[in-house]
Amino acid sequence: MRAVPSELTDRLESGAASLCQAWILTRADGVVLGFTDHDRDLVVDGVACRAASGWTAGAAETATGYAPGLATAVGGFDDAALSEADLAAGLYDGARVDCRVVDWSAPSLSMRLWTARVASAKAEGGAFTLALEGPLAALDRVAGRTFGRSCDAAFGDARCGVDATAFPGAACDKRWVTCRAVFGNGLNFRGFPAAPGEDFLTLYPSEGERNDGGRR
Repeated sequence: MRAVPSELTDRLESGAASLCQAWILTRADGVVLGFTDHDRDLVVDGVACRAASGWTAGAAETATGYAPGLATAVGGFDDAALSEADLAAGLYDGARVDCRVVDWSAPSLSMRLWTARVASAKAEGGAFTLALEGPLAALDRVAGRTFGRSCDAAFGDARCGVDATAFPGAACDKRWVTCRAVFGNGLNFRGFPAAPGEDFLTLYPSEGERNDGGRR
């Protein structure tokens, strides 16, 4: 449940509130930046929110139940705030974004609408687009390992161990035979090729055959 200041509630109910939105972005390294869609800078929760950034809320996708939902935020680069160099360096990956509704005539009156995490960021045409995911997105992430015949490592990563630059244009189909014969990387194969497949459920002893498990 959202905590709404009583004075802000009174203003909302009377229709006298002058509302805008503010976004407070906290990077993983602790740097905090503020933005607003109002026409002048505001101080919200002790954070200076810049109006000149052009930061606005983009498209949003939400669903009922436990779907994570996805939204975007767009804006222009500003070396004094969110710079293209910092974006390219990955400094905003995983950053937390708090969106607040603010009474710009009294910025101390605000309410948090939602909190999200920067899932990805891209720059294009002198502007940025941040893809934001809500807290429920964590429910979609795989925890631990998936045990199956196929390798669950990403081609060329530390778990795989293959130098991807030595195989330009190559793609891995995650199979044991490919890992061993094409890339000579059988020792690092991260799957379980001897695991029984679904056809194991249909096997049954047959008269006259060797039932020694060799076909498993």
